[in-house]
Amino acid sequence: MRELNRALLARQLLLERRKLGVQQAVERLCAVQAQWPQSPYIALWTRLIGFRKEHLTRALEERKVIKSTLFRITLHMTSARDYPYFVAAWLRAARDSTPRVTAEKLDELSQRVRAAAMEGPVTHEQVEALASTEMGGFRWRTRTLTPLVHLPPSGTWSHYGRAQLRALEAVLGVDVPTRDEGAERLVRSYFAAFGPATQQDLLRFAGVRAIDVRAGLERVELRTFRDERGRLLLDLPRAPLPDDDTPAPVRFLPKWDSALLAYAPPERTRILPEKFRSIVIRKNGDVLPTVLVDGFVAAAWGVTRRGALEITPLRRLSKPERLEIDEEGARLVEFVVQPDA
Repeated sequence: MRELNRALLARQLLLERRKLGVQQAVERLCAVQAQWPQSPYIALWTRLIGFRKEHLTRALEERKVIKSTLFRITLHMTSARDYPYFVAAWLRAARDSTPRVTAEKLDELSQRVRAAAMEGPVTHEQVEALASTEMGGFRWRTRTLTPLVHLPPSGTWSHYGRAQLRALEAVLGVDVPTRDEGAERLVRSYFAAFGPATQQDLLRFAGVRAIDVRAGLERVELRTFRDERGRLLLDLPRAPLPDDDTPAPVRFLPKWDSALLAYAPPERTRILPEKFRSIVIRKNGDVLPTVLVDGFVAAAWGVTRRGALEITPLRRLSKPERLEIDEEGARLVEFVVQPDA
């Protein structure tokens, strides 16, 4: 378990901060959860040397990083270079899971929404008006009809307003690759960021079916392991596997951090002890911001409107652990209260 923990921390840039550009860092992480506006900023701050809010804001404005509805029909940020491939692997599975709507009707609705989003920006409400009635009233599933990119300021630190959306092709000037090409990119990216892991972990993270990634699993060279329970784990050759006693510093993770959500239960225990799971991952889908101590979730955190750090321990913390949390927390507060980009 500790070997799997250290492998995850290394690949998620949580053993030591790295000096990377925002687009390169997001590619290393596969995809960054973006339901809470501040989450991607804090996720990058905790992983990168010298990261400032304006670095991500600029990457969004320059279309190097994309915010969109993607894996598990939730909001993510991905590299603009990866996004079309991830869409190619994910979109069909998401669309096909719409109840009681034929493939022909879904194709028709997809073309309708895409045409509108090619002409100019649209809102979710406008997309729903175009298609939700014919999708049996499943308004949120209209987000699976065609790939739509959030336009800044959506995705920036303080933006909570209505999102303006454009078609992928209009924003990036490229077409969606084939599903097989997308599967290859997704398989390579997922295991680079989260391996070793099971095939089921990959499917759960991306919200896809085995058929959607079959070509990727066949094309990408993978090595295999067995975990303590004898389950088959897949991984990329030469991907880092640190020793289980590699020191792991205190790290603050934002709400919905992908490191907590990249695996099918019970595999999340490599970073989130099972006894804390129901506390951290709520029944309504919320995922608390957490503190890693020795690589595992040990506390939750928050910052008040007055800029005070609040720590809620989930287990007994030693004095040295609490001191390290307070020191790293002071740096986090300094980042959070900086003026917006």
